[in-house]
Amino acid sequence: MTTTNKPNRLAREKSPYLLQHAYNPVDWFPWSEEAFEKAKKENKPIFLSIGYSTCHWCHVMERESFEDPEVAELLNRHFVAIKVDREERPDVDHLYMAACQALTGQGGWPLTVFLTPEKEPFYAGTYFPKRSRYGRPGLMELLTRVAQLWEKGADRVKDAGRHLTGQIGEALGRAAQGEVDAGTLTRAFEQLLSSYDHTFGGFGQAPKFPRPHDLLFLLRYGVRSGRREAFDMVQGTLEGMRRGGIWDHVGFGFARYSTDRRWLIPHFEKMLYDNALLVLTYLEAYQALGDQRWAQTAREIVTYVRREMTDPGGAFYSAEDADSEGEEGKFYVWTPQEIAEAVGPEDGEVLCRYFGVTEEGNFEGGRSVLNEIDTDVDLLARELGMTPEEIDGKVRRGLEILRSVRDRRVHPHKDDKILTAWNGLMIAALARGARVLGDADYLVSALRAAEWLWRTLRQGDGRLLARYRDGEAGILGYLDDYAFYIWGLLELYQAGGDVAWLRRAIRLAQDVRTLFWDENEGGCFLTGSDAEALWSRPKTAEDGALPSGNSVLALDLLWLGRLTGDPAWERWAEAQLRAFAGAVSRYPAGYTFFLTAWDFAVGPSEEIVVAEPVRDEAGDSGEGFVGGPQAQGSFAAARWPAEVRRLYLPRALWVVRPDGAEGDRVSEVLPWVSGHRSKGGETQVYICRGNACERPVLWAEALQRLQSIGSGFVEE
Repeated sequence: MTTTNKPNRLAREKSPYLLQHAYNPVDWFPWSEEAFEKAKKENKPIFLSIGYSTCHWCHVMERESFEDPEVAELLNRHFVAIKVDREERPDVDHLYMAACQALTGQGGWPLTVFLTPEKEPFYAGTYFPKRSRYGRPGLMELLTRVAQLWEKGADRVKDAGRHLTGQIGEALGRAAQGEVDAGTLTRAFEQLLSSYDHTFGGFGQAPKFPRPHDLLFLLRYGVRSGRREAFDMVQGTLEGMRRGGIWDHVGFGFARYSTDRRWLIPHFEKMLYDNALLVLTYLEAYQALGDQRWAQTAREIVTYVRREMTDPGGAFYSAEDADSEGEEGKFYVWTPQEIAEAVGPEDGEVLCRYFGVTEEGNFEGGRSVLNEIDTDVDLLARELGMTPEEIDGKVRRGLEILRSVRDRRVHPHKDDKILTAWNGLMIAALARGARVLGDADYLVSALRAAEWLWRTLRQGDGRLLARYRDGEAGILGYLDDYAFYIWGLLELYQAGGDVAWLRRAIRLAQDVRTLFWDENEGGCFLTGSDAEALWSRPKTAEDGALPSGNSVLALDLLWLGRLTGDPAWERWAEAQLRAFAGAVSRYPAGYTFFLTAWDFAVGPSEEIVVAEPVRDEAGDSGEGFVGGPQAQGSFAAARWPAEVRRLYLPRALWVVRPDGAEGDRVSEVLPWVSGHRSKGGETQVYICRGNACERPVLWAEALQRLQSIGSGFVEE
């Protein structure tokens, strides 16, 4: 970021991405009516640039062009320039990314779009260098050409913009109704199998993305179909990612994606949403596949998020940059000399051999990204005259030292804005981790974040907001904010048993119906009925880097229906699934989270009621959360047998009904459990499956029954 004596309008914004450009010589506007009024008054086209603060190529384009006075002069003279943070305005990003894909067949960030003053796009692309090179047009030439085109025939350009928005605008706002059947699930599986990399895991060649919602679908499909290949794809992908450089072996957490097929060289930025979804994926894989490494990986991701990405109030930051000191990956890479200086020459040799660090390096400038892709511990032990246990000990101790050394480096920029949607995913991941691993600290972290969001990111009328930063909450919440936060609250209820979270989930879901639901064709729009009107109001169930808000909402509604016993939720869920089934059937692999919801809808699902005696919780710290103390003593799932917690039951919902007053409060929301009680001071477990409930049993017998439902998925 250049500094001049005169900041532009972005200096008044809260977005870290916009603030990065606040001292550019470009006369930037935020997305605002002021900008469009200026364009209309002066009859100028709009230059729209969309990105996010941890985007490497956004930084490159800024350094090459937006900090350059020559580019700025051309932009300021002929255009009205607007900067948008895609993470704050996914509605704007969605529309203009669709336009870019329609015009060019591809998309990405930075997203560069030329608009008419009426907000209609007529030319688009992604990254442009300052000058043309390697067949890519340069920004200077492009700006000159567009300015000339506008000067010679602005009306023709506007006609082209209207034609384009007319073509794609209607399609963005429509859903293709239909019915999903078992054949759709199989076609999604086969499409994923056809693109699966049997050597390194993952799908396709390069770049390679984690795609956790694909893996969650494959686990469920493996259970339903008995196809071993589904589990193999999950195992191979999780293995490849965990051994590769996309995993931060020193400080934990996954980078956004790998630039190569082998998962070796990451694009180093770390996103909260990736890591939240991967916690859920590794937890489910641990349950389904029985591999303790996946439980450990989930724990390590949580360690990273709690250490590096947590606000003092308990919510979670958005991302960490790929760059530090102006260089991509500088914080993360090592040379043999740096490692030897940190741990000593003998242990340094072990670490370098183990993690593939060489003098030549596997990254720029003779530096290396740590990885275990080609690591064979037994072979390395024989070559070095050590035991595998000695190698493991040296690696563990060495990584602790490297972490301490690395912490003294200049850290990458942290995008410290708090997004409701992404926090909802992290709350869901922590709550699930608490339930699966029996870790009460995870529950406390989830509770703090959920309570902070409820207090801070809602208007006085209860309307959810999308973003908080620097003391200010703002931007009306989108469908994803509601759907993901509801998911987090439902996971939180199942982990902690406090029915107040379920009440809040119900309230938010009712608001979704009012704000987002399309009463004519079904499905939910991305933006609320009270949001800014753009040239299209998009609606989709297709997954991207994140699962679709419509698909997550479908699962939310199904869970609400099964938990509360209220058929109205089920009817809405069915309408939600029908609204998009036609689009899903055309390319099922693009809608894997939708198919996860459909898998639950088809069932059979299990509702497991844990009726507990009143316990003396004296001495609980009580964090001031809604519904009373939620510290270790009152954490019901921590008392469940570990064998139960680790069972893979993807269509199970867990209800905790304590005896006494708290149980009565549960029954107010879940009247069908009013008769469920403990017996003789012992916990009773009620297992309901396929709309039929069995007699209550103790944990030992419940375990046997649940194992008959949830075991036998994977060959021993």
